[in-house]
Amino acid sequence: MKKQAGNLPDAVSTAKTLFDIVQCVKSSNGLTVTAVAAELDYAKSTVHRHLRTLEELGYVVEEPDGFHVGLRFLDIGQHARDCRPGFDLAHDMVDELAQETDERAQFLVEEHGEAVYLARSAGDRAVQTDPGVGSRIPLHATAAGKAILSALHEDRLFEIIEQTTFDPITDATVTNQETLLAELDKIRRRGYSFNRQENLDGLHAVGVPVQGTGDDVIGALSVSGPSHRLKGEWLEKELPDLLLGAANELELNIAHS
Repeated sequence: MKKQAGNLPDAVSTAKTLFDIVQCVKSSNGLTVTAVAAELDYAKSTVHRHLRTLEELGYVVEEPDGFHVGLRFLDIGQHARDCRPGFDLAHDMVDELAQETDERAQFLVEEHGEAVYLARSAGDRAVQTDPGVGSRIPLHATAAGKAILSALHEDRLFEIIEQTTFDPITDATVTNQETLLAELDKIRRRGYSFNRQENLDGLHAVGVPVQGTGDDVIGALSVSGPSHRLKGEWLEKELPDLLLGAANELELNIAHS
């Protein structure tokens, strides 16, 4: 039977409530029904009903200290990651870059106007600065994110820019459209981007876009590390050359895989 249009807002509201609860449980890692209800300002009965449903379906588990996100989400997350074009090849390339540079290497993609970490690997001297796989960060505040923006088709680029708030993360973060567009123009001409303490004080990074077979950008490779190591010729010339070569190799492997 066809659903009435008037029922749609309730259905959407219920779905939003469900995912608000999941995110709350994830962020706190062990919460009781009472704690979730207080955190979200929802009725305990509503939270209890949703959590029990999630538990029955295997998406949360109840431990002595409260509810935790269940491993069923791991299966969904791995499926979403593995379906991304060229993920396996990009993952291998990230490992190679980390070993060659001794720093942290990563592969990021764009989704819903944000940069998402899809793969990362740490070299022997890498510092623990980058968030985990699946974490999101503004595109305009990372080397990989800006590399992706530089390679997007114009309509998609401006769609993302229009929804970007440009809130400063550090004193060096790009905070307006004009500055970002000017920087993206430079990135297109030279083929690589820089992050000079734009999302974390003391961190530098270099990023390059990775194109798919249809000339669409599928993501970006980057290498990041402490600003006292990533500087001078290593930052300005050697790392960009290394990443450009890696991206070219990755694009060829994806095209012929």
